[in-house]
Amino acid sequence: MPSFRVDNAAVIESIGLKSHGRRDRYTYKELEPGVEKLFELAQSYEKIEEKKRDAVQKMTIDLAYNVRNYQFIISYFAFARGGVEMKSANPDGSSRFTDFSTVMGTAPMILQMAQESQGTGAAIPENLQSLLQQVLDGSNYAKYGLLMIPPDDKALADWRSAGDRIMDVMSGDLKDPSAAIADIKALESLARKAMSPQAEFRKELSAVVKRFSDRATERGEYRAIDAENLYNRKNFTLNAMVCFLLAMLVSIGMWFLVLVESPKRIVKIAYGLSLAFVLIALGYMFVGIGMRSYIMWRPPVGNLYDTIIFICAVAVAILLLIEYFIRERVALTLCSVLGLALVLLARRYEVGDAKDHMDPLVAVLNSNYWLTTHVITITMGYAAGLLTAFLSMSYVVMRALGLGADGKRLLRLITGAAYGGLLLTLLLSLVGTVLGGVWANDSWGRFWGWDPKENGALMIVLWSLIMLHARLGGIIRDWGFHLASMFMSCIVSFSWWHVNFLGEGLHNYGFTSGKGFIWIFYGGVMGLIIFGIAMWLAEKIKDFSDQANNKTEGEQKPESVTANS
Repeated sequence: MPSFRVDNAAVIESIGLKSHGRRDRYTYKELEPGVEKLFELAQSYEKIEEKKRDAVQKMTIDLAYNVRNYQFIISYFAFARGGVEMKSANPDGSSRFTDFSTVMGTAPMILQMAQESQGTGAAIPENLQSLLQQVLDGSNYAKYGLLMIPPDDKALADWRSAGDRIMDVMSGDLKDPSAAIADIKALESLARKAMSPQAEFRKELSAVVKRFSDRATERGEYRAIDAENLYNRKNFTLNAMVCFLLAMLVSIGMWFLVLVESPKRIVKIAYGLSLAFVLIALGYMFVGIGMRSYIMWRPPVGNLYDTIIFICAVAVAILLLIEYFIRERVALTLCSVLGLALVLLARRYEVGDAKDHMDPLVAVLNSNYWLTTHVITITMGYAAGLLTAFLSMSYVVMRALGLGADGKRLLRLITGAAYGGLLLTLLLSLVGTVLGGVWANDSWGRFWGWDPKENGALMIVLWSLIMLHARLGGIIRDWGFHLASMFMSCIVSFSWWHVNFLGEGLHNYGFTSGKGFIWIFYGGVMGLIIFGIAMWLAEKIKDFSDQANNKTEGEQKPESVTANS
């Protein structure tokens, strides 16, 4: 049975119902006595500015939307199941039921009778009032939700719901209502077959699907429907998540085998298995991104959800390239960790919002040329910045655990890879920011100005330049470079993610929920930076102590020689 999750009992109590507990699920039957009050409260809370609503008010609005959508879903085919009760004008009050499609066929006569009554000032006959009210109720229930009927008039762009088709005819808006009446008749026939044997229902369903798909094909709007169905069935991000998780578990086992000095052959098997899982996951990501681009017929990045899966694929691909050159298992392990983290983030919004996020482009991004150049370049810059920060995090952890201390070759390789990642971040962010300014100037005659997202990209460029100059000038060395690189992940996250919650600027087109996540990320990075500083100080103290001991031993040695002589 469908249920509604309520995270605060105050929402239930505010509509006059008894709560189960602080957080629980409720059936529609349990909520039904308070639905009217729920809608009333939600309507009043919507008048409050979004930023000023408290948690209970937000949850009340969300619950009202969910309940309303549920009502629309279960009532969508009410017109087809029940029909219209035709009350007789005879004194005996006899009545009979007829289909909506039949009533729609008499729409001109019904409209004429209503207009004649209004013209004479007389009341509309009771039986006619009843009929009109039933038509209005049935069309309203079927008006929302499934916009599954392509208009037969190619001049009309928007697809219609069953309720729209009913009102199009009953209001007299259509010159030729025959196609609309036939559409409703087909849906009524489908509803009647719902309780028939499965073979009969499938046959009727196929006929309805063919009716609408043929019309969509004629309109040139059926190109990507099959591809979208395939995309939804294959669930690419879920499969990628499973593969990244398996790769991470195998990588953990691989490092354990390295620490206990297991035979190299066993380590190589674990390495190959982890690599295979990462490659499969990356394949799922790229195929999914490619299908989304084909379905929406635009470049792969058009909204905030797109950036998550695109950054995931690009970052993992670059890390695999790094692993190919250094062959030290570190970049491969980061592939699984970073890939899993980003796919989980994507799933959080895909499953949590219960939608596929194939949204139409917002107006500010409605240009395939600039979307391909500016947006993709900037997004690749985010990917490079994040993978560089993760390389630095691995450096700090490995140095803290004493891994790679033998000759420090591994640590030097990680530093070199992070340095290359920083250069790539600077290049992509700089080019992307300049292209964004050119796009803005081309679109409305001025550059971005103080737009938060463009300034975030500029912050990435400036921080990258500061790091490079400090490194080349000897102001920072390995520890300083990696600590600064980890802090860059906060700057990248602010530019990529955080500005969407500010409610300011041209780039305010992302999610509006989950604001707490970014602060958790900032806190985790700052905690790791503090840990790195502590380890750096501990190393300095140890080096100073060792130098002091060596100096003391050097001073004592001649004395002992003299004493012996």
